[in-house]
Amino acid sequence: MKPVGELLRQRGGTLWHARPDDTVFETLQLLARYEVGALMVMDGGRIVGVFSERDYTRKIALQGRSSKETKVSEIMTRDVLYVGPATGTNQCLKLMSDKKIRHLPVIEKDGTVMGMISIRDIMDDIISDHEETIAHLENYIRS
Repeated sequence: MKPVGELLRQRGGTLWHARPDDTVFETLQLLARYEVGALMVMDGGRIVGVFSERDYTRKIALQGRSSKETKVSEIMTRDVLYVGPATGTNQCLKLMSDKKIRHLPVIEKDGTVMGMISIRDIMDDIISDHEETIAHLENYIRS
């Protein structure tokens, strides 16, 4: 399993994010454009929250609030769980499972935000690792 920092580097390191003063509607448009389920909310280069589809459904749709009038800062998840770039995918998967979340920001020790890893990214890596192991075993058996 790779460290998540390596997975982010392979993916290209795009820092997709919303700003605290963006409306929920504008942020939903970003989710659709980037085809992701969550975005970091950043203010001046530092992460201040995470906005997810779950935040929208529970804090806007189910409460009958207006996505065009509500700011992301009003409903984002503020207590952000994150990991460092050296964290392994297995550790991330366990944390996500334990906390029932699907996205984790990756932040370096100096506070630099590298990006966000999703459970899909981790599952893709685990599947790739298993396929590689199977290929090695098949080659070993044939030799």
